[in-house]
Amino acid sequence: MLSQIDSFILYLATERGLSENYQLSTRNSLETFANWLQQNRGITETTQIELGHITDYLAERKKNGLAASSLRLIIIAIKIFFRFLVARKHLPTDVSDALLSPKIEKYLPETLNEQEVKNLIESVATERPLGLRDRAIIELLYASGLRISELVNARLENFNEEDGFIRVTGKGNKTRVVPVGKSALEAIENYLSSERPRLVKPKTSSEIFLSIRGGKLTTQRVWQIIKKRAEEAGLDSNVYPHLMRHSFATHLLSNGADLRVIQELLGHADISTTQIYTHVDQKRLKSVHKQYHPRG
Repeated sequence: MLSQIDSFILYLATERGLSENYQLSTRNSLETFANWLQQNRGITETTQIELGHITDYLAERKKNGLAASSLRLIIIAIKIFFRFLVARKHLPTDVSDALLSPKIEKYLPETLNEQEVKNLIESVATERPLGLRDRAIIELLYASGLRISELVNARLENFNEEDGFIRVTGKGNKTRVVPVGKSALEAIENYLSSERPRLVKPKTSSEIFLSIRGGKLTTQRVWQIIKKRAEEAGLDSNVYPHLMRHSFATHLLSNGADLRVIQELLGHADISTTQIYTHVDQKRLKSVHKQYHPRG
């Protein structure tokens, strides 16, 4: 079975052109399954495997606390592996064909309300060291709904201060142009004119946001900045950079923005990804109705 897994991974790499990460994940899923078969059922050949062996393995993984999303990835790996074996005439039939993927719960993204965002931004003391930078970071995350990776890689040549736009590169190496709100523009301008010049070192590149050493900020450092600023603002909830993106989308929707426009601003390839924010907004509406309606 292990040699067949090697052949399958080679097929994924050479004929399907799938990423190295996908190859590693699939290999890990299949080799873990193979080891379980050998240790628990004495099976080393794929011709010995029955549907019951697969379902027993999956049931054990689920019992041990594996999430439905992770279980689904294992099922996909097993199904495409067996499909490959049948196509290459290693097996007469696909015993995995009857496997059903587990239903995955959809969790609604957390958001801050508009007042909490305002409190977070206004609590940053701009007269303190790096205060202008940190306020500009939070303003831009919220104003434009950027991913954290897009923020740390944002460059001066892609920021149009006069027209109020920024060009960023998102998932799949796709670029998009996103408007920057008035408050965020002002915060960025203050940072660029007063604080960034003091952070520049001889080898500094053109990233907008710099570390104290003059280098590009890491995503981990931005996490730390947001968390620290949220604690200083007295926010109870766990605040992280992507929460600003969720809040950006939800607040746009609740104030009447079209879902297609929000999709474009967020850089979502599929509208179904953006539609989760309609559920968030409905949840908020239900909460408001329950709180204020006389018979809510």
